[in-house]
Amino acid sequence: MQKNSPLALVYHALFITFILAPLAVVVAVAFTDKGFISFPTDGLSLRWFRAILDATEIKSAFWFSAKLGLAAASIAIALAVPAALAITRYRFAGREVLMAFFMSPLMIPHVVLGAAFLRFFNIAGLSGSFFWLMFTHVICIMPYALRMVLSAATGMNREIEHAGLSLGASRGTVFMRITVPMLMAGIAGGWMLSFIQSFDELTMTVFVATPGTMTLPVAMYNHIAQTIDPLVTSVSTVLIVGTLVLMVILDKLVGLEKVLIGKG
Repeated sequence: MQKNSPLALVYHALFITFILAPLAVVVAVAFTDKGFISFPTDGLSLRWFRAILDATEIKSAFWFSAKLGLAAASIAIALAVPAALAITRYRFAGREVLMAFFMSPLMIPHVVLGAAFLRFFNIAGLSGSFFWLMFTHVICIMPYALRMVLSAATGMNREIEHAGLSLGASRGTVFMRITVPMLMAGIAGGWMLSFIQSFDELTMTVFVATPGTMTLPVAMYNHIAQTIDPLVTSVSTVLIVGTLVLMVILDKLVGLEKVLIGKG
């Protein structure tokens, strides 16, 4: 195995430092004892982590975002699996158009999507509904779910499915006990990416969110606009740690390498 040169190792170290430095600063600021964002700080304190417990709006927005992300990611994956299987296994008229349609949210700026959804909901009288906010998130995260499932479905050995059918299993049994387990790495990776994208979506959501459908990113944005205290840094630190825990859990259950490349 060819080893990296010292220059390549230095380059990689600098690149990783450049990527992680903003996160490290956010985490460091979260432990300040000041009443404003300060870095470096003279003393360390957990006061802003305790402040999360008293921030009713932040807590309710967190649980709303978690519920919204769970629903949107699950629906996106439920749509992505049959779409991926149809695209990878069959050749039909309009196949490329269908693929472009599913991927189109990646090519449209979310600020444009947000303005369009806002106009549509105002005309139709649908604003303020959890269902329609979830609908917009499904549209935005569908490409992430589909790409991961497509990666797992491409080149999948169908002879195993044919063997199950020849042994008398129904198509439903073959799908649940053979096809889905073979796609599980892509499904898990797609669901994880979709959930994170939904949970973290701000640009589009800020247009369509209402006081009754306030997500955590929108609540944090509003908090930053109104105050200068480090509460958002402590919330961000909790989210960073939560994401790391989620990745460790996925690594134990499925295998992080399989999840990231979408292959079983």
